[in-house]
Amino acid sequence: MDAIYATQRHFYDLTRKYYLLGRDSLLRDLDPPEGGTVLEVGCGTARNLIAAAKRWPDGRFYGFDISSAMLETAHRNIVRAGLADRITLARGDATDFDAQAMFGLPGFDRVFMSYTLSMIPGWQDAIAAAARAVAAGGNLHIVDFGQQERLPRWFRRGLFAWLDKFDVTPRAELALTLSRIAQAQSLHDDCRPLYRGYAWKGRLSPP
Repeated sequence: MDAIYATQRHFYDLTRKYYLLGRDSLLRDLDPPEGGTVLEVGCGTARNLIAAAKRWPDGRFYGFDISSAMLETAHRNIVRAGLADRITLARGDATDFDAQAMFGLPGFDRVFMSYTLSMIPGWQDAIAAAARAVAAGGNLHIVDFGQQERLPRWFRRGLFAWLDKFDVTPRAELALTLSRIAQAQSLHDDCRPLYRGYAWKGRLSPP
């Protein structure tokens, strides 16, 4: 991942804002409790964490990523935003992480994953691990590429071919996987398409 992002991290946010649709909607839906804790799995440049921390100034925010290069950029962005006292970063693997070891917390009121699953080979394990990191009564929020089922075929073919150049694979079985994990962990699942199938928006929450 460091090889991929060594250069991309410097213009990542500028380019991604045009096609990572649904990120800001996910952040609005987080709505953590007063003084609550929020974890982003695969935090990248910390763009989302910074936006969330500004939106909920009484919350505590945490993020981790497997890429040291991305974390270096994330740290700079957080310091520049004046949020170093409210956002904590760590390096970790989304498919197998220990929140207690990384942050000294057993769970979080809100956990979210924004356009990370399409880049993680073991994405099903990543969802299961993220769900286990949710504290009692909390929620897991997900947004990622959909299957473009209600968009023109030429658009779908073009987008998928372009994403493939960056090792990004939209997960056709995301809804089924959320349902399976929800059943295994006694949670309620909700997964729906956005923008005519351009993206998926999912959530695991208490029943």
